[in-house]
Amino acid sequence: MKIARNILLGLLVLAVVIVGGGYVWLNAAYPKVSEAPDISIERTPERIERGEYLAWHVAGCVDCHSTRDFTRFAGPVVAGTIGNGGEKFGEDMGLPGDFYAPNITPTHLKDWTDGEIYRAIVSGVSKDGHPLFPIMPYPNFGRMDKEDIYAIIAYIRTLDPVENTVQKSDVKFPMNLIMRTIPSDPTHESRPSPSNKVAYGKYMITMAGCADCHTQMVKGEPVPGMDYAGGYELPLPGGTLRSANITPDTETGIGGWTEDMFVQRFRAYTDSLYVEPELGPTDFNTIMPWFLYSRMKDEDLRAIYAYLRTVKPVKNAVEHFTPKK
Repeated sequence: MKIARNILLGLLVLAVVIVGGGYVWLNAAYPKVSEAPDISIERTPERIERGEYLAWHVAGCVDCHSTRDFTRFAGPVVAGTIGNGGEKFGEDMGLPGDFYAPNITPTHLKDWTDGEIYRAIVSGVSKDGHPLFPIMPYPNFGRMDKEDIYAIIAYIRTLDPVENTVQKSDVKFPMNLIMRTIPSDPTHESRPSPSNKVAYGKYMITMAGCADCHTQMVKGEPVPGMDYAGGYELPLPGGTLRSANITPDTETGIGGWTEDMFVQRFRAYTDSLYVEPELGPTDFNTIMPWFLYSRMKDEDLRAIYAYLRTVKPVKNAVEHFTPKK
């Protein structure tokens, strides 16, 4: 009996040593990315203008790093909160913890170099070396043209400073360890010519992160064969939202839409006659930032449509919203 107890104790000690050693090694070896580059991004008017357009209407920077008013349809951005952070992406959304978008105004970033901001955007590593959860889609941004990333940084530097202390994210085990292995160095691609509509559309839809919401996920991984087929569930205070099927399936997707219909779906929210409906506690709402994406350029929307016409049609009827009872 004593021998068995000693063996069991020895195995327990060995397990503790292995786990402890693995924990120390994982924290020491990862994230495995390059140091922040020594760069100084010139803030030309052209670069700032491009960055403002991308941050507001394509890449979603303003969408996630500002305060949105979800008592109103599509959660429009609250005036005076541009870049102040604090938006929660939590366990109630199926995430492995509660994550808070950081303040990206000069109040928070004044001590960051351009290279440190660049590394956070494209590699997912903060100034102090800790990994960022990829709800900030740095795997996508790391594939973008470097000049587009520089433009976004140039614009962010011009934001009005906003004092807002953001709560620290609470990451659950084992994601707190797994996410250390996710960041990687960028693999920048050149932005395709708009004349190549499909390639340009793929570039723009990647930057906009459309697949992230319009593809069903299981444990953070896209369900094979369901790209852009919708059905990704997002709990809202008034019920459960599900993303739309935007594959070219004619019955359940957008296969019956013309290019003009696709563009007008976005433009509806720029119409001066559009009036936001008053929402009751269980009325349909959406996290889709229609008021930001509605001002995407025609050229970009038409290119995205062209690319979506090339993806595999998937028959997947989606019930877009189920109100709470």
